Amino acid sequence: MQPRLLIPDDRPWRVLGLMSGTSADGVDVVAIEVDPAGFQAGRPFRRLLGHHAAAYPAELRDPVLAAASNRLPPEELCILQRGLGDHHAQAARTLCEGLALRPDLASLHGQTVQHHPSRGASLQLADPYVLAEILGCPVVWDLRRRDLALGGQGAPLVPLPERWLHGAGPWLALNLGGIANLTLWDGHRTRAWDTGPGMSLLDLAAQRWLGLPFDPEGASAEGAVAEALLERWLRHPYFQLPPPKSTGREVFGEAWLSGEAPRLEALPLGDRLATLAAFTAAAVSMEAARCAPWPPGLRGLVSGGGARHRRLRAELAARLPLPLEEDPTLPPGSREAVSWALLGAASALGIPGNLPEVTGASRAAVLGSWVWP
Repeated sequence: MQPRLLIPDDRPWRVLGLMSGTSADGVDVVAIEVDPAGFQAGRPFRRLLGHHAAAYPAELRDPVLAAASNRLPPEELCILQRGLGDHHAQAARTLCEGLALRPDLASLHGQTVQHHPSRGASLQLADPYVLAEILGCPVVWDLRRRDLALGGQGAPLVPLPERWLHGAGPWLALNLGGIANLTLWDGHRTRAWDTGPGMSLLDLAAQRWLGLPFDPEGASAEGAVAEALLERWLRHPYFQLPPPKSTGREVFGEAWLSGEAPRLEALPLGDRLATLAAFTAAAVSMEAARCAPWPPGLRGLVSGGGARHRRLRAELAARLPLPLEEDPTLPPGSREAVSWALLGAASALGIPGNLPEVTGASRAAVLGSWVWP
């Protein structure tokens, strides 16, 4: 295996991963050790060196949400690209200084503001050149568009890193970010796709009705579920589509919530939030049923911000016939950033990072574009 970068192969690589999810609440930065020879055996991850979460200030979060809702002029979109680059770079510098670490490379996801896989398009913002200047190491970014160019969805890309992290199956990994996605590995075949809303609608509801960026641990979602409303939502066209498929705030975001607000506002506040939590859980359960029959001994793993939402976890326990356990090996919020670091290391080695059977791409491909310091 010939590395594409001149990084010594007689020691583990020190790789940064930077992830900004569809929740649009900030950036998670991780530093990990990667064994470059470990990809051949499917176990390149060695250990987590550190994790730092840097929340977006209002002056970044507000335009990100505006961009996702088609309300940001091109001039402000251009300026947002640089602002997000500065924020990501400062977060990465904070972590590296705290660890006294000089990374070998960094893998930058950026902030998704638009995702239109049916049109072969997806847009993640954050200026990689700022990051390369601050860190003094190569940066790989824009990892989704190669898969889109090959006819794929550009998502999800975490299933292959999930296999590198979890190893032998069978297991089902559920990630409850802004959009929820699942990966099932039975030891022979990978099935993975976006199940629908994760925390995106719940966070928007908290902003609208609680005046908070999110509902801490789902404390306000203590009402009854409006089952008739939930049943109506589950007839959404997205749930009728077979995989491969992916979605985002363009489908389950501000426009969707605004359209449903009159019906929700006829309910007590606790019922509104409980019904939205049930929507995420019911969508997960309905989509997971596509994998039936499940292999014997299937283990359920959950990660992402939604793993800490008490009502969402209770609804999942009631609706999904599989117990879910949190993965104790990685701190909350770090898993997708770790996955992105692994995808960046794979790109540096010329190893494909997508799974065509998951995304629908015509072939596996090395992902991302590189920026040199």
